[in-house]
Order: sequence, then C-alpha cells, then structure tokens
Amino acid sequence: MNYGWTAIAARLLRRWQQGLIGGLVAILLLTGLPAAAVAVPIPDEPVPLTTPAAPDASDIPSETVSRFVRAYIAVVKLIESRELSLQRVETDTESRQMQQEIQAAALELIQANGLTLSAYWELLGLANSDPEFRDRVLAQIDEAST
Repeated sequence: MNYGWTAIAARLLRRWQQGLIGGLVAILLLTGLPAAAVAVPIPDEPVPLTTPAAPDASDIPSETVSRFVRAYIAVVKLIESRELSLQRVETDTESRQMQQEIQAAALELIQANGLTLSAYWELLGLANSDPEFRDRVLAQIDEAST
C-alpha cells in the first residue's frame, strides 16, 4: 500500500482520535501486520520497574513536539513501506532478519529526528495519556498533511 502524506496523516489522526495508537505494535496492527511481525526497538538501558512521573505537557517545547511528530510519521511510513515484503517472507529466519532491519531503521529514524528511543517512547506514552499533549501532536500531524 502506498500512501501519500495526507493519507498517512488522516489515518493517524483518525486512529489517534479513536484512542487506538499505543506504540509501534498498535501501528503494526492498524496496518494489517500481525503483532509479532516486527520487533519493537528495545532500549539499551534497563527499564525501571517503577515509572517516573510523566512530564507536564505544557513544559515540552514545540521543537521537541515537532521532532516527535516527524519521527512518528517517518516510522509509520517505514512500517507501511515494508508491510508487503514482510508478509511475503517464507521462512522464520527471513522474517526475523526483516524484523531486525525494520527495528534498526526505526531507531535510526527516531535518532535522526533528534530523539533518543526512551524520549520517543515517553512522548508516545504522553500523547496517549494526556489529552492536551495529544491535541498538540495531532495539530502538527494535521499541519504536516497540508
């Protein structure tokens, strides 16, 4: 499936407004890939058992939101661009190799937009839990589609 920026932004907007976006796994489900089809990037540092308090959405600079939106859209496009290839693999080995390639490419896209993986996940979580921040992100997604 080949989508233009407008179609991607519209899909993201609808999905987000429906409260279905929860991370890369949710994106994979929404694009028709099985949940296990792509490995989610795992942080190099250990994940704490307790979650620190989420930052206040109003404290997040607009440039950080912009970097997050650019990274998010890029990751969605990456996944959509690899969807057919991943569905066509014939062996588990090929599937795992492609999953690793997608995972590495997603991490590169996130980092190329000036975010660490942990910052990306934090912002994604905040966009799913904080209506004010979600509105800021959706507004920028909408701007990117025009």
